[in-house]
Amino acid sequence: MPVRPIPVTDADLIEIFSSIQGEGPLIGYRQLFIRFARCNLSCHYCDTPFKAVPQCRVENTPGSETFTDWQNPVTRRQIEGLVKDWVTNLTGLHHSISLTGGEPLLHQAVLTDWLPRLRQYLPIYLETNGTLPDQLEALLPFIDYISMDIKLPSISGQGALWEQHRDFLQIAKKKRVFVKVVIDPQTSVDELLQATQLVVATAPDIDLILQPYTGPAGIDISTQALLEMQQAVAALHPRTRVIPQTHNFLGVL
Repeated sequence: MPVRPIPVTDADLIEIFSSIQGEGPLIGYRQLFIRFARCNLSCHYCDTPFKAVPQCRVENTPGSETFTDWQNPVTRRQIEGLVKDWVTNLTGLHHSISLTGGEPLLHQAVLTDWLPRLRQYLPIYLETNGTLPDQLEALLPFIDYISMDIKLPSISGQGALWEQHRDFLQIAKKKRVFVKVVIDPQTSVDELLQATQLVVATAPDIDLILQPYTGPAGIDISTQALLEMQQAVAALHPRTRVIPQTHNFLGVL
């Protein structure tokens, strides 16, 4: 008789905190963020640390911006206890749990164990680079919202990922999903249109978000260039919106 595998219940995390969602159609909602370590990509514009660290910083109370360190890996019992406490004591505050990174889908085995429990408290919102379709398919029953990136080679430095993105979106469209494309002054319009055509061919009813890259000095793409990019994309996909990273302007986590 085969031995049943022991579930993986612990994960290396970077931080856990409560903040305002600053990107995409759910902009402005309060979320409980769980940031996972490690990523399968290394984009030029990425400003988020994702290397595994000995300790995960955990916000003491939602919105306090004061933290306590938890030893990694973090257990399911710790996560569930924190989520239950915040949801019970702050009724209605959090819209959902945001799984972010790094790349959360690298932790598929852990999320298979965690998500059925966490979803009892709040809906699950996945932030992902959109390159791991097999892992997404395994977790899809436990996910409510998907924020999916399409990485343009001209800005990400990752090479062409069109096939992975297409396969991923084919699965993701079964849920509430939107696609985000980071743009800057060097963005190739040809690549931007290729990304748009991928969305149109695979999931034409979803929102496509153009997100100007926001650096330490703010947005450096001109208004004219931004309007021209939106005009080119909207000719193929009218459900195209421009939404910057507003949490940078608000000065929140």
